[in-house]
Amino acid sequence: MRIVFMGTPEFAVPSLRALAGAGYDILAVVTQPDRPRRRRSSPAQPSPVKAEAVRRDLPVLQPESVKEPAFVGRVRDLAADTIVVVAYGQILPPEVLAIPPRWCINLHASILPKYRGAAPIARAILAGEKVTGVTTMKMDRGLDTGDILLQKEAVVGLAETAGELTARLADLGADVLRETLDLHARGGLEPRRQDAGEATQAPPLTRADGRIDWSAGAQEIVNRVRACNPWPLATTFLGRRAIRIVRAEMSFENLTADASRAAAGHVIAAEGGRILVRCRGVSRLAILEIGFPDRRTMSAREAINGRLIRAGEIFTSDPTG
Repeated sequence: MRIVFMGTPEFAVPSLRALAGAGYDILAVVTQPDRPRRRRSSPAQPSPVKAEAVRRDLPVLQPESVKEPAFVGRVRDLAADTIVVVAYGQILPPEVLAIPPRWCINLHASILPKYRGAAPIARAILAGEKVTGVTTMKMDRGLDTGDILLQKEAVVGLAETAGELTARLADLGADVLRETLDLHARGGLEPRRQDAGEATQAPPLTRADGRIDWSAGAQEIVNRVRACNPWPLATTFLGRRAIRIVRAEMSFENLTADASRAAAGHVIAAEGGRILVRCRGVSRLAILEIGFPDRRTMSAREAINGRLIRAGEIFTSDPTG
């Protein structure tokens, strides 16, 4: 089967490797233009997918927009059987969707129709999902609304961050995508419609999604910390200092009388390698890794030993003082 592969971030690299390793004829790899990774003033760098394509000596196309007539014509001239899309970063227009005789096939990191959109993994963790997975679908004009081809579930680890789950689902997705194309080549796929009534949305995270509200329950805050790692990272404040909470878990230690009377956001203990913070009701959060302005991320023990966090201090959702 002759395919055009479209993808950009690290999540798409295992899929490209899997299809190349399985012997599919990859006519071209389409990815986003080279861009600065961190600051706008930084040198432009190739996407992870481009780097993998170059390593494999595959032709690379990098249009600013997939709506460009020259790009559409180039893809049409390639005469691919199928276009495969894995986290490319642009919505394909109807004129591209109509090109391959054997569909445009997309790999999405959720069990559709749940979590349609750009951030399905982070949004699933933020919502406290215990199970997620991957879906391959026959693409249509909607956002992740196409007919389902194959799905496979994955249990979400209790402490798993969005970054860690992304890496795991990338490998799982590569296997499911390869199986999808293998079945497609034999005419073994039976597309089924999504139930729109079960659909949920997964818009991109913003910095505001990382802001911790200490009046929430500890488990909700833990989920936010996990969902926002590696970006934008969960954030709270000590006075006017923005503090990043990188890893945290629920605490089930017995409260002292004083701690039981503490308000939400109070540091009720800072010892033994754990920073305990009071949340809604009697729930407590144990901070395990933390980041301070102009400092590297450190363990709670390092922060305690350096007297950067002390019992009795108060975390707030907005800067004070």
